[in-house]
Amino acid sequence: MSKVLFPLPDTPVVPVTGEAAGYPVGRIFCVGRNYAAHAAEMGNEVDREAPFYFTKAAANAVLTGAVVPYPPGTENFHYEMELAVAIESPVFRAAPNAALASVFGYCCALDMTRRDLQIRERQKQRPWDLGKDLENGTVLAPLTRSAAWGSPADQRIRLEVNGETRQDAKLSEMIWSVADIISHLSGFYHLRPGDLILTGTPAGVGPVNAGDKLRGEIDGLLPVSFELTDAE
Repeated sequence: MSKVLFPLPDTPVVPVTGEAAGYPVGRIFCVGRNYAAHAAEMGNEVDREAPFYFTKAAANAVLTGAVVPYPPGTENFHYEMELAVAIESPVFRAAPNAALASVFGYCCALDMTRRDLQIRERQKQRPWDLGKDLENGTVLAPLTRSAAWGSPADQRIRLEVNGETRQDAKLSEMIWSVADIISHLSGFYHLRPGDLILTGTPAGVGPVNAGDKLRGEIDGLLPVSFELTDAE
């Protein structure tokens, strides 16, 4: 059937450093509690048996530089600075030593969270969707190809709010490496081009308010920025 009743929202096309063509986002997977210090600050223990995930709708993502209103339904809106991994080739049941061959590139990302709603739903043993999958809740910087950047190691990951450092760590502090994550996740999904994986946030998360300006950096990648205005 060629006709549709209405168009669906566009999903982001992420610019690629030095290239004319962009990377269209299909699905967004997010790794939870992948830095021990962040898990501890949230009062959680790290499950070292396997990573776990939640998803965010690609249509809710925005590109760096976005200026958006403070979201509805929350009084505790948090930033989480993360490394995002973009898949470029189909991968299913990959071994860890082969997983990185499927990576197109990397970028800085923000996983914005309605923390009060996340905690409330978690305490009731219900899904986190209201806390995590919100409009304008994923912010993406331009991608850099893996061949130009390399792979995650000891690069610094940091975030500033209004010029004040809030998060500062190293990618080597991740409990599950990018190769581990792709290998594990590809045991449950046929990963494909357009899939983004956000790899978790280090310690230092906290609330932001209308008027705040955020800037996140990872060594060797283009920064991500985001600004909040008054709620609608």
